[in-house]
Amino acid sequence: MDSPFKTPIPGIYGIQNWGNGYFDVNAAGHLVVKPYRTGAGIDVYEMVEELRRRRVTVPVLLRFPQILESQVRALHTSFQNAISEFHYGAGYQGVFPMKVNHRRDVVEELLRIGYKYHLGLEVGSKAELYVGLSLEQSPDSLLICNGFKDDGFIEMAFWAEALGKRVVIVVEQLREIHSYCRIAETTGRLPMIGLRGRLYSKGSGKWEESGGETSKFGLTTEELLECFRILQEKGYVDHLRMLHFHIGSQITDIRKIKTAVKEASRVYAKFRHMKAPVEFLNVGGGLGIDYDGSKTPSDSSANYTMQEFANDVVYTVSEICDNEDVPAPTLVSESGRALSVYHSLLVTNAANRAVPGLAARHESNLPGKSSAVTEMSEINRDISVKNFREYFHDALQQREELFSLFDLGFLSLEERALGESLFQEICERALRFSKQANYVSDEFEILEKALRKKYITNFSVFQSMPDFWTIGQLFPVLPIHRLNEYPTEYGILVDLTCDSDGQIDSFVDVKDIKEILELHPTSNGTPYYVAMCLLGAYQDVMGDFHNLFGMVPEAHVVVGENGRYHVQKLIPGSTVRDMVATAGFSPDDLAERFRSHLARAVQRGRLGEESAAALEQAYLARAGDSTYLDLG
Repeated sequence: MDSPFKTPIPGIYGIQNWGNGYFDVNAAGHLVVKPYRTGAGIDVYEMVEELRRRRVTVPVLLRFPQILESQVRALHTSFQNAISEFHYGAGYQGVFPMKVNHRRDVVEELLRIGYKYHLGLEVGSKAELYVGLSLEQSPDSLLICNGFKDDGFIEMAFWAEALGKRVVIVVEQLREIHSYCRIAETTGRLPMIGLRGRLYSKGSGKWEESGGETSKFGLTTEELLECFRILQEKGYVDHLRMLHFHIGSQITDIRKIKTAVKEASRVYAKFRHMKAPVEFLNVGGGLGIDYDGSKTPSDSSANYTMQEFANDVVYTVSEICDNEDVPAPTLVSESGRALSVYHSLLVTNAANRAVPGLAARHESNLPGKSSAVTEMSEINRDISVKNFREYFHDALQQREELFSLFDLGFLSLEERALGESLFQEICERALRFSKQANYVSDEFEILEKALRKKYITNFSVFQSMPDFWTIGQLFPVLPIHRLNEYPTEYGILVDLTCDSDGQIDSFVDVKDIKEILELHPTSNGTPYYVAMCLLGAYQDVMGDFHNLFGMVPEAHVVVGENGRYHVQKLIPGSTVRDMVATAGFSPDDLAERFRSHLARAVQRGRLGEESAAALEQAYLARAGDSTYLDLG
């Protein structure tokens, strides 16, 4: 079958636009991941097949820790380049916000590879700080405590100072400065203090409301001055070392960043004029990721690069400091999304739920057909690129007659089934011909959406891609194989959950948001694998357990010095036993209750002793199964 698609196959999925150099397609038509952007790549299809041989079934989350290393190096290099270019008078330190991905393997790997860059950690809760207190960091890195705090939280931060960590307690509300002073008086210890200001400037994109005058976090100008006054009064002003500002996550427009940094730099300069010994200016997070590859300020993109971000931050702060005649601060950013987003993807299998060849099968079983069905059959036989519009309209008319005849009792169920199958084929062929003819009209755009095939996909949107469901975040989705074969189907992905929202029906595109994904026909017995990419930020840690679908297994994959890749670590996914326990059910208690049911069934003669024993063993064994389907 000729394909209606004119774009080269990799271009259909925009790999070169959103992949940031980490993704490619090899000669076999397989998706390739290049952890260092150059050199040896990892064939994702071969890796999945190897995992299957090791009895790891899909869905499986693939992590590429070497991409974390590449991104840490890229961020540090970007700021060092900007510092050199603009002759900036201070340095830069990155900080990873734990909330972005608090999985142990991710956090520890980032701190390990970031050691030489003095990459620090940002925590925003007692639990995160509890972890941070025990982790190994570079002695010169920062441990920044953000978020609302009670006395217990602040006391734990004082412990960090006692351990020799460079901890900064960022004050978010006035009561926290009083707590700091009270605990300092009691312990005699004096961790560094930061003040988080509430800028007038706002970000852009889905998290725009994180900044501005109505922001949830941050001190007003009056509150900043009051904190400064209290520190002076208590004699602790020498420990005010950081000013912190944050205008939102995934900032899509570089102009918003420049405006905010300019305002923050002015505030910093005024504090320096007030003799505050501030040495760090924390510009917060928000470094955007181009999920859809459009390089625009749309919600799932960003109109700037990492280097442009660093250039604008460094240049703006430098310009204001020169203008105000104050020393340049050490710059700090909390760019967690940028560090982690590329390093993981989900691979699972999908299958078109439609059964091919039904029309021909029905037609062969109906030697005598009504005139409406006969007309539909002739339209399907004769439709072409030259007449598809006229024949499509004829098919619409025949379908109306078909249903009218059925409602009046003049049509059998078999004839109705044949008519529906024929109409489906006519629509698919008409749509394909319209693309070949480059014919664009509203009715065929509507038809394209209506004909989207539903590919049943072995995963849960709510567990693996929660931001798609909650805020409409777009993620790149594509097959991992057959990428040297033109796709001929238009589909969406529906997940396993018993929820109509459990589907992926919006896809990345350079100029628009696609409502279909170009896919290939599937067949029984042959797996068809698709990947959901750029899941490393937030998706790992925000998923829920809707329908008790749990965590998928993970494989950590690296490229060795010999250019060959191997699985560094395997982490099992959730079992049925694991997930029922999260809902408050004791697996052992459930097993005992099941035995009681079996005993009653035996007593009533519904089961024999041997059958009951076999069912008990099967029930107990099923507790160790994955919560996802085994589709071969």
